[in-house]
Amino acid sequence: RELLAACVFLDPRLTRGLPPALSAATGMDALTHHLEALFSPLYHPMSAGIALEGVRLVRQHLENAVRDGNDLAAREGMLVASASAAVAFQKGLGGVHALAHPLGARHHLHHGLLNAVLLPYVLLANRPAVEADAARLARYLELDEASFDGLLAWILELRARIGIPANLAALGLDGEDAQWVGEQALADLSSSATNALPLDARDYARIYRQAVAGTLA
Repeated sequence: RELLAACVFLDPRLTRGLPPALSAATGMDALTHHLEALFSPLYHPMSAGIALEGVRLVRQHLENAVRDGNDLAAREGMLVASASAAVAFQKGLGGVHALAHPLGARHHLHHGLLNAVLLPYVLLANRPAVEADAARLARYLELDEASFDGLLAWILELRARIGIPANLAALGLDGEDAQWVGEQALADLSSSATNALPLDARDYARIYRQAVAGTLA
């Protein structure tokens, strides 16, 4: 309890110097936190509600924050999205983080960037378990297509517009350590235990290889 903050001040002025690439990666990290929390199978309706609104804030503000670092309204929106994500993921994280943790540690890559690249590949693996919640989220976001496919299309378009690579090969990864990554991802109980559906080490290794190759299937 002594480590918990009594009060937190979110001052968007302090983030104006954050470069576009870091704004994009950290913003996608916040988005991933909200999505994995929303799709976690654990029951926590308050966290789920926060996650819904958090994704909406990212949709509204991330592109503007990346485009213009001095846009204080966008910076403020992303600060709220990021801070509220830490509340939302009391419900749990998932396979994106389970993969990003060992990959970041071994290859010294930015955590948010790894999450951003891995996100659509894990979503597709989780599709059978998240289809209904994804459609509900797409309706809340007022996407053109209120479905899993509509949500995925928005994420892919957002990544492209803010300069996120489409695959892990662009980050210098070749997938040769897929077996090790799969085993480490499965052992990451802080994330894999609350993934939308159970995945084993082979599943994680397969997702990793797909993310290296850029195979969205």
